[in-house]
Amino acid sequence: MRSARLELALQSGALTFAAAGDILVLRPRAGDDLSALPKARVVVRTGFKPDHDYFAAQGYRMEGDGPFACAIVCLPRAKAEARALMAQAMQAAMIVVDGQKTDGIDSMLKDCKALGLPVGEALAKAHGKLALITAGPALAVWAAKPTMVEGDFQTLPAVFSADGPDRGSALLAAALPAKLPARVADLGAGWGYLARAILARDGVKELDLIEAEAEALDCARVNIPDPRARFHWADATTFKAPRLWDAVVMNPPFHTAREADAGLGLAFIKAAHRGLAPSGSLWMVANRHLPYDKLLVTLFKQVEEVGGDSGFRVTRASYPIRAR
Repeated sequence: MRSARLELALQSGALTFAAAGDILVLRPRAGDDLSALPKARVVVRTGFKPDHDYFAAQGYRMEGDGPFACAIVCLPRAKAEARALMAQAMQAAMIVVDGQKTDGIDSMLKDCKALGLPVGEALAKAHGKLALITAGPALAVWAAKPTMVEGDFQTLPAVFSADGPDRGSALLAAALPAKLPARVADLGAGWGYLARAILARDGVKELDLIEAEAEALDCARVNIPDPRARFHWADATTFKAPRLWDAVVMNPPFHTAREADAGLGLAFIKAAHRGLAPSGSLWMVANRHLPYDKLLVTLFKQVEEVGGDSGFRVTRASYPIRAR
């Protein structure tokens, strides 16, 4: 969808690039086709590890300080995150903003006009729009700013549950026992809410925080100033444990982009199973409607519900079953 608008804009002459300078592409998603752009000039910038690895594998540069002839903003759905990306795009004189109607592209163009920025005529195609915007200092008001939330945690606009702890994580934290084993992992650690709860339990000597979103992990580093914590910018579904863990704690995501994807949570469960020691346990929370129990009983000898409410189930799964 994004490629169709880029190709049309370039072919029609609505979008042209200056002869010099790189092209900064902010937050494209894995699967986005950027082949309409001159690859040698493209710098992709994203803090989401799976997307980062996707474009790096295609040979795109993932770092660059400019100067930038143009910045292309791949609009996310979250308004605060979208505005923060627009502020980053101030590094270039010309900004191309591209997004689906469901991502709020019309609202973004309206907001840019309200800031007094020159906004070109939008090109509509494939249920979305692309428009050229002349960058200006007014965009600085949208720059991402740390926010302090309940529990004295720092968050940023791009992170999950940026306004405070989500209900599932709170239920999981409350269900954790008073004592945990020595080596623990927090898969999909976010900005560190569960990590703090884990480290408050007796017995914990090492905690691996694995998080795919770089800005969330940066917040976790601030929120968890504990020498027992080790921070890993990585896709939790493919992360290889440095040593087998005695316990894994997680609130796995179940959305890929804007679509619900139970397969993502299943991949988290398989990753936890791979990383656990033979006597280890998984502590996890998930929406009750998600089909995780059928997989859990094939991977663990003991599976039991240990907490939750009408919407969420907290599960402990112990003693991973190894294939013979």
